[in-house]
Amino acid sequence: MTAEELRSKHFATLCVHGSGEADKETGALNTPIYQSSTFAMHSAQEGAQLFAGEREGYVYTRIGNPTTAALEREMAFLEKGEKALALASGMAAASTAVLTAVSAGESIVASNCLYGGTHKLFKELLPRLNIEVIEVDATDARNVKKAMKSNTKLVYLESPANPSLSLNDIAACSAIAHEFGALTLVDNTFATPYFQRPLELGADIVLHSATKYISGHGDTIAGILISSADFIDRARGEIMRDLGGCISPFNSWLLLRGLKTLPVRIEKHSFNGMRVAKYLSFHPKIKNVWYPGLPTHPQYELAKRQMSGYGGIVAFEVKGGRKAGERLINAVELMTIAVSLGDVDTLIQMPSSMTHSTYSSEELAAVGIPEGLIRISVGIEHYRDLLEDLSQALGKV
Repeated sequence: MTAEELRSKHFATLCVHGSGEADKETGALNTPIYQSSTFAMHSAQEGAQLFAGEREGYVYTRIGNPTTAALEREMAFLEKGEKALALASGMAAASTAVLTAVSAGESIVASNCLYGGTHKLFKELLPRLNIEVIEVDATDARNVKKAMKSNTKLVYLESPANPSLSLNDIAACSAIAHEFGALTLVDNTFATPYFQRPLELGADIVLHSATKYISGHGDTIAGILISSADFIDRARGEIMRDLGGCISPFNSWLLLRGLKTLPVRIEKHSFNGMRVAKYLSFHPKIKNVWYPGLPTHPQYELAKRQMSGYGGIVAFEVKGGRKAGERLINAVELMTIAVSLGDVDTLIQMPSSMTHSTYSSEELAAVGIPEGLIRISVGIEHYRDLLEDLSQALGKV
């Protein structure tokens, strides 16, 4: 079956069968791990052609590897992009994308609610490179338009955002970026291509911290970019190749394995997430719950429009603030106190003191992250066991 014939199938089928290409060398159904740092060339002339980009092939795993190439092909296929680039981490993907799109003396307009590491990159490192970052409340696309300048080259979004689960109108923000000749990047980590495909909504670049749902098992650190062939070729040749943020072949293989089970995992994450969110919404000790699938979410209508499911991340605030939230976290028995997300087991943490500790108290307040906000990455356990754990923990608050 050709790639075009496969495209007519359900997304769950695409994840299992991929783009339809078996290993060209052996026909292996599962891509082998090409655990080699370097590759032999047949002649000096072939070597020169490979390094000049005149011939396809592999010379050194920092630049490219057959296992990684298979992962990149499948991610581009699933996100409906021309090409993809796999990197060593989500932050390697973020920094590579930014440095490919933006040069010294230019600017970025970004959502003000971002992963803490991205926020730190924008506030501390990029200004040292003479790159200005203007963070705005991008839940209102008009704020994005007001912040655009003649030298703005990138609009950077997370939707749903970490950890507030706020949404950005990807189509509207992309249209604004294009008016100014800028690109739009969407961090699609929370939704995955199973529930949201930003390129179909007008975005130019999709970013994944593949450590999360693409892997799904908490055993891999990786990042992936999907975009046009021109952008990915520049990202690989101008930034990744020189800065060296390459992924290992073994991690690429783990992510290929993760893709095959993504549909069943993300459906269960979302099923459980909705039940946890509903339970918390009606609990007398809970002040607020944030989950895109709840009608009480500020962008619920937008979520229905640009997403096909709502994922497994739930954020909430216990009455009594941070101290009460800490008591709840310390009282859970089944859930694991840990950062990251997207694992098969349920993880719970407090962003203000953990993943988003790079934000000041004033910045947290400005982006709508209470200091007592708790983020749960809901796993694939039976939901009743998760609700029982929350119930007993809330009983100790």
